[in-house]
Amino acid sequence: MRTLHLRRAARTSALSSAALLAALALTACQGGGQTAADASTSASTTPSAQPAADAEAPAEQDAQASGSDATADSVSSSGGDSGSAAGKSRPGATEVQPAAREKNESDSGPVTLACDGGNTEVTFRTVTRPVNHGLLTVTNTGSKACNAYGYPAVRFGEAQSVPPVYEESKPQAVVTLAPGESAYAGVTTSAADGSGTGGYSTKSLSVYFQGRDLSGSTGPEARVPLATKVYVDSKLTVTYWQSDLDNALMY
Repeated sequence: MRTLHLRRAARTSALSSAALLAALALTACQGGGQTAADASTSASTTPSAQPAADAEAPAEQDAQASGSDATADSVSSSGGDSGSAAGKSRPGATEVQPAAREKNESDSGPVTLACDGGNTEVTFRTVTRPVNHGLLTVTNTGSKACNAYGYPAVRFGEAQSVPPVYEESKPQAVVTLAPGESAYAGVTTSAADGSGTGGYSTKSLSVYFQGRDLSGSTGPEARVPLATKVYVDSKLTVTYWQSDLDNALMY
């Protein structure tokens, strides 16, 4: 009897253990099912949000592409206009450069060419004021600038000496004549009070030019035709070459 009772108790305990294990297994299955459901719910939520992000990404890409195209068009247009403007300005600059070079070539240094009878034209005329005065005008007829150095050495008729110069008429700088420009020299032909000596009348006049060193004459002389006879005496005197006519007649 005791043995039977023990067997029943053991069987009952085994059945209870089996029931407990079954309950635990069921509980575990239910817990796992909830986790799977949660995972399923999370998984289903994530894909549904992803297409929206994917939809926004193409829109942003399109906007960026559109902006890039607009920027590229703007840069291309701006670059084209800038290139065109530069192309238009360069010819202007190119046209200016030769002019600058020509000026540099012609004015590369100080003028040293002396004016003489070969590159100028000289005229003489008498004036009413001051009395017994005349005016020499020398005009550069050459293609290059020349300097009217010092003063004219005039020879009326067959005179054997060069008349003196009014030293106070010396200009501060040498008179430079560009082609077509003129310089002037005043000539006192005779004494107004009759104090001069050795006077004579003539229609012949030669003008000699001084060089840079002011010693003697340089180049060919200028033979100046006279409309009427000019009376000269020992008071014959000239001024330095002047750039202004009035200055030439001040002495």
